[in-house]
Amino acid sequence: MFKRIIATLAFIAILFSVTPASAQTADGPVYIVQSGDSLSLISSRFNVTLEDLMNANGISDPNLLSAGQELVIPGLEGISGVLVTEFVQFGDSFRSLSRRTQIASPTLRKLNRLVSPTELYVGVSLIVPQQTENQLTSRVTPSKGESLLEMAVKGNTEPWALAETNQLSGTWDAIPGDVLYATGGESESTASGLPAVFENAVVSPLPLVQGDTTVIRAQVPEGVTVSGILVDHDLHFFPDTDGSRVALQGIHALLEPGTYPLRLEATLPDGSKQSFEQMVLVNNGGYQQGEGIPVESNTIEPAVTKPEEDQLYAITSDATPIKYWNVEFSNPSVYPDCFTSYYGTRRTYYGVDSDLEIQGFHSGLDFCGGEGLAITAPAAGKVVFTGTWTVRGNATIIDHGWGVYSGFWHQSEIDVQVGQVVEQGQVIGLVGGTGRVTGAHQHWEVWANGVQVNPLDWLQRVYP
Repeated sequence: MFKRIIATLAFIAILFSVTPASAQTADGPVYIVQSGDSLSLISSRFNVTLEDLMNANGISDPNLLSAGQELVIPGLEGISGVLVTEFVQFGDSFRSLSRRTQIASPTLRKLNRLVSPTELYVGVSLIVPQQTENQLTSRVTPSKGESLLEMAVKGNTEPWALAETNQLSGTWDAIPGDVLYATGGESESTASGLPAVFENAVVSPLPLVQGDTTVIRAQVPEGVTVSGILVDHDLHFFPDTDGSRVALQGIHALLEPGTYPLRLEATLPDGSKQSFEQMVLVNNGGYQQGEGIPVESNTIEPAVTKPEEDQLYAITSDATPIKYWNVEFSNPSVYPDCFTSYYGTRRTYYGVDSDLEIQGFHSGLDFCGGEGLAITAPAAGKVVFTGTWTVRGNATIIDHGWGVYSGFWHQSEIDVQVGQVVEQGQVIGLVGGTGRVTGAHQHWEVWANGVQVNPLDWLQRVYP
């Protein structure tokens, strides 16, 4: 009797010690948990039930999740490897992504729950299995009358392999202007669907965000010029030290989140042009709503403010080819880590003795410290304006080149002259309380191709 009881208890212990069969036999691709992920968010993203996700990974408490943890995603038959998130790049299309990643179109749709290929705006995040072998590093674009054999030679591959890789019906199926991919070759392109004259074209950082400075870098052959438009601004490209062409463009803090056009055009030495246009996603910057600020009525009177703004825009919209800075920007204040007001904060100004009221945003960064403190140049540049304005008081504007400007408002003293070239760290004036202010403070703003951008980004990132 005693032996029978012991055997029964042992059998029960074995039953309770076995991991659920679904967790042991679960098969599928692996997703690496990112910071901010929750189990419910992951289950929703991959369109699997929370219960199935927990069972596949032997999870009993959905709250015990940590960044870097590997999760098997069930229900994705035919997909293996590690799932990674990447942003849709400029030039990517549904077809080019399917070709480049070698993921069948239905699988790519299923992974990302895509209803329409038109959802692939630049900056949208996309889930793809990570490629470890057979990287497609070479692009070729057939010209009119060019055979797949000639394309294969360009791509350092075989015609049948090129047809299979690019999901063509056969070696006769290449279309002039189409972008084909191949393994091998010496190209270091982004493997996008851009015209072949663009060896590379990268937009960063992605996604675009209100108040950010966008860097657009294009690699083209010698003798080819590049131009373009982002949102409604003409882009100005300049040669960088690595041989690429670079344009810097600010995204306005009040630009409505959504999709906007980005167009690049290359003009070849013979005068012919190749261009590509795609919609890019602009996200909300998450700026706060500030309190209403009482000011003197004349400082918000359009008849006074508009001519001043027009003059400022005219100055900062000019993109000079000389790039004065060659290191990251430094802090222009004696209190580098103390701020009283941040860029992008929404503001309402109202006249203390009238019904005038205007809506706007804080276009710069305000530092702690009062009257008489030194203001230094954040980077080398040329002084292009000094003077007194109604709103901005005693003002100095420095041209850093390539369409990038620094503006310093409300000064009590200006210590530089127009035409003077200043060095990084050089004293250019003193903090004051002139113009539309509620007290003496240092206001610094940065412009990128005619748009005010977040100065903190220029202190925290290294721009070309």
